[in-house]
Amino acid sequence: MSTSVLYMSVSADGYISAPDDFLGGPEGHRLHEWFAPGGEFAEVTGPAAEVMDEMGAAGAVVTGRRTAELMDHWGGDLNGRPIFVVSHRPPAPAARFGYPLVTYVTDGIASAMKQAQAAAGDKHVYVQGGYTAQQALAAGVLDELQIAQVPVLLGGGRRLFDVLPAEIELDIVRVIDTPEATHLRYRVRR
Repeated sequence: MSTSVLYMSVSADGYISAPDDFLGGPEGHRLHEWFAPGGEFAEVTGPAAEVMDEMGAAGAVVTGRRTAELMDHWGGDLNGRPIFVVSHRPPAPAARFGYPLVTYVTDGIASAMKQAQAAAGDKHVYVQGGYTAQQALAAGVLDELQIAQVPVLLGGGRRLFDVLPAEIELDIVRVIDTPEATHLRYRVRR
């Protein structure tokens, strides 16, 4: 079975966005500057390239509805990968009819993860979204966390791990330190 990995950028004070859903800084994308300076995707070089290569090697994506809609479902696919959107409601018409690689899953995170793992085959599942991560941890279906901790304090907004059912132990797998972010890889202890 494929591994599920959360990929998220987070501020040093634990936020994944400012209160207005932007990512901090004057242009609204501070948390993604490590891979998209000025809001434009760039070739990531050096040690952080390993993180980007791993993210790009995913076979499927699991995300929450909020993230999917904010990103307009990435135009229907995320670099050819199928997207499984965890939601309590059916999709809007654009996602339902215009995006064949987008599947809304309304029967929970475990079902979404199972479908994504089947679609991913021997590749890993790219998980994103704060609420989605919290649900996946609570359900025991998230295997690893790849956190890019960006050296900025947002001072408020949406936290990555606001609500968890209990304390969750993690094992450190890898730390890559760069001037733009410290990339922390954790395995969820079972």
